[in-house]
Formats: sequence, structure tokens, C-alpha cells
Amino acid sequence: MTKVLITGATGNVGTAVLAALQNIEHALDVYAGVRNVDADRIKLGQYNTRFVQFDFTDISTYSTALGGCDLLFLLRPPQISEVKKYFQPMLETCVAQGVQHIVFLSVQGVESSSIIPHHKIEKLIVDSKIPYTFLRPAYFMQNFTTTLRDDLVQKKRIFLPAGIAKFTLIDVRDIGVVAAKVLTNSTLHINKSYELTNKEKLTFAEMAAKLSSVLGVKIQFISPNLIRFFLTKRKEKMPIMLILVMIMLHYSPRFQKEPAITDWVEKITGREAITFAQFIKDNFK
Repeated sequence: MTKVLITGATGNVGTAVLAALQNIEHALDVYAGVRNVDADRIKLGQYNTRFVQFDFTDISTYSTALGGCDLLFLLRPPQISEVKKYFQPMLETCVAQGVQHIVFLSVQGVESSSIIPHHKIEKLIVDSKIPYTFLRPAYFMQNFTTTLRDDLVQKKRIFLPAGIAKFTLIDVRDIGVVAAKVLTNSTLHINKSYELTNKEKLTFAEMAAKLSSVLGVKIQFISPNLIRFFLTKRKEKMPIMLILVMIMLHYSPRFQKEPAITDWVEKITGREAITFAQFIKDNFK
């Protein structure tokens, strides 16, 4: 049986991949790579998966987790920026253990942004000569249920230095379904890259308007300057590294080419991508 290891299994994307695999017929032997097998076995108890210890920051866990692994679903935890320190030995272990295909969760526009970690990881994967599929998703709608949730629910606002930049969007559930389709038919996706978006391209002011319309509550969009944003988030005790990530994610697009809308979700899954309005109804109503 083909063994597949899902890294980041307890996160938004990892659990979406596990859920999608559970909803389709396949012959994969699915393993969830987790830091604490006993605790995470309970957390992920609803999914039909085996468990193996895997910790990105503990290189000693790589060999056991990747032993006998044919397919690897790989992502980068936000807190890990030292690509060479962790991902190079991980890929060397993949080569040594005979991994046949890597599905890597990258980001849209990565090919033209060499400073971000995903760009470096993609290059390491290509250099490893292991067949790959790069999934390059747009802006996660689930940011509204995680890092942006407190502002949204408690203060009825979106507080980001995004200006009038337009963002393409994707629901993490769609990423999970795409990943599941690729993992279960990997030979069809060898050395391919897919930008994953839905059919919308919105500013945060437009997102606030959609949230207001669906929720029946006025949601305000405020675009602060960088100093105000930084000081506000530090006052809220947000870690400095996360603030910098938030700035890169929301401020940098103001000076970049607008991202493109694609139809890869529809082509790969056979259905249209989830709309922002549907996301809001599913998560806030």
C-alpha cells in the first residue's frame, strides 16, 4: 500500500487534507505527522489516519516519519524561517528514504518573490530531483477565523495596512480537496505547479462590505500606517515575528502586480471553488 505522510496535520490545511482524503475512495495508507502522538491522536480522532511523531524543529524525527514514505504532503509552519537549517536535511532524508513525490504547499506569486521562504523551499525540492507538485494558494479565507478573528468579532473591524490592494481568495477546504486529488492521482501531476484561487478578486474594503451584508452587522475596514499597525498589535501582545509576517502579507501587495484568478480548483476537483460569501455563512452564522 502507498504510504503518504501529511505534515502540519493538526493545522488548518493539514486537517483539511485529512478530511478530503476521508471523503474519497483511495488506496493510500495515510499517516499524520504530529509532535505529540498521544494528544494529537485524540485531537484528530475523527479522521481515518495512522500517527507518527514528526517535528519540523527536531531533525531526529525525520527518518522514522519518512521511513517507507512514498508520498509527502509538505508545508512550512509560519514560525520556521530557517529554510536551509530544517528543509535541506528534510529533503536529504526524503532522498535517502526513497520518497517518490512531494506535494508542497507554497504561495501564489512565489516564482517572482525570491525573498520568501517558499521560494527557497521550492528550489530545494527541484534540486532534490524528487518529482513534485507545487500548490500555490491565494489569500486564505480562514485568516478571518484565526489571526483576524478577534478584530472582526470583538471590534467589528478589519485592521490591516492593505490599502486598496486587491487579493485573490481561497478557502482552505478547497486546498484540502485539491491536495487529496493530487495525492490519489500523483502521476497526473508530476512536476506541475497550480495557483489556487476562487473566482473573486477583492479589496479588504470589499471583503468588509461582504461580511457586513452576510452577517447583518457593520464591519469597518481600517488601513493604518505601518507604525500604527505595529504599535497596536504589540499592545495586543502579538509576537513581533507575526506582526512582520502580517505586514508582508498585507502591505507588500500594495506595490505588486495584482494576482491572477485561476480555474485550477474547478479543473482538478470538478466543482467551482467556494465563494467568500459561502465561507462567511459556514463560519460565522
